[in-house]
Amino acid sequence: MGLAGIVAIMLIMAGCQKKNQLKPDESVLASFDRSIVAKRNDFGFSLYQKLINENENMMISPVGVTLAMDMAYNGAEGETKAVMAKALNIQGIDTERLNKNNRALLYLLTSAEPKVILNIADSLWLDQSFEFSEPFRQTVKDNYQAQTEELDFSDPKSADTINKWVKDKTAGVIDQIVDAPIDSETMMFLINTVYFKGAWTSPFDQEQTSEQNFKTGNGQTVATPMMFQSGAFDYLKTVDFQAVRLPYGDEQKMAMILFLPNEESSLVEFQGQLNQENWSNWMNQLAQKEGTIMLPRLTLTTEESLKQALTDLGMGVAFEAGKADFSGMTTAGSGGDIKISDVKHKTYLQVDERGTEAAAATSVEIGLTSMPTYDFELRFDRPFFYAIQDRETGAIIFLGSVSDPGK
Repeated sequence: MGLAGIVAIMLIMAGCQKKNQLKPDESVLASFDRSIVAKRNDFGFSLYQKLINENENMMISPVGVTLAMDMAYNGAEGETKAVMAKALNIQGIDTERLNKNNRALLYLLTSAEPKVILNIADSLWLDQSFEFSEPFRQTVKDNYQAQTEELDFSDPKSADTINKWVKDKTAGVIDQIVDAPIDSETMMFLINTVYFKGAWTSPFDQEQTSEQNFKTGNGQTVATPMMFQSGAFDYLKTVDFQAVRLPYGDEQKMAMILFLPNEESSLVEFQGQLNQENWSNWMNQLAQKEGTIMLPRLTLTTEESLKQALTDLGMGVAFEAGKADFSGMTTAGSGGDIKISDVKHKTYLQVDERGTEAAAATSVEIGLTSMPTYDFELRFDRPFFYAIQDRETGAIIFLGSVSDPGK
């Protein structure tokens, strides 16, 4: 039987109320380990490198993918559990410790910044014709606050029910992720959604946005609305690239970090350097400088199957009938071999002068009494890389690249 692991990850411009996760016990929060988050970031970089195409826009959510896969990991046994641990970069981490860390992370992320919304939702949809392990169901409910529902998957309306949940959690941006009728061999869906809404701490002035040329990854030139602002930014310049941090909200705990490879270099070469060690070094080297930024106004969508990328990372046995072992999900004697059928990943990104949300945003006005001398001028007019990270936990929520802002 198939376990369809579907991951719906969105960065969207739509109205939605902030929904913090339930606060776990203080002992759970006290045991939170940033080193585990760092390992998951490293997995995110590895997964991203398996997916990128130099001429295409790409975006994934390391947090969203790992939470969805960790729920499935709780039902894995034997070789399947071992290969998943290696692929997900969690070797040597006890499952209970991993779950507690995720429980703390969910709370810390969703409550990090009062004026930034980060809503994360998990759900477990079960075919009522199977007997599922109660410990497995309770584990994902307790640690991932997953909504668990039993449905008759042979009923075409079951797909509508699941899709409605996804639509509600994504403010209507994604209204279908499960096709009807549901495949007769599917017995479960694990679904994760991530919703982010943040206003720039210092918004761009709409009146200064202008049409500029952007040289795409395939060498074409496209006219693009480019936003402009000047001021003090956390900035880094190396022999290969420049980077800048654009924070959200009043507390500035979450930010988009943008990387522009030098013209003599390329986005492909830069992305080859992506790993947690380099990332940490880069973040530690950011220092405040005065400068100007030109950044494209963006609306991007991506849709990917992660099955091949996860297989390439060593998790292939989890997708193989007769080899995958997810016996921890069902009761003894319930019948049928369980494998993961697919892992789908959808994203939507919109960035404008106010931030990543079309609703009203906090505006920080910076007045200049004289023309300053700038330390840098940064024009994102060619392919670049970006990530959205929470500074407190170190978790990378989203990462991606822009090869053509017009797509």
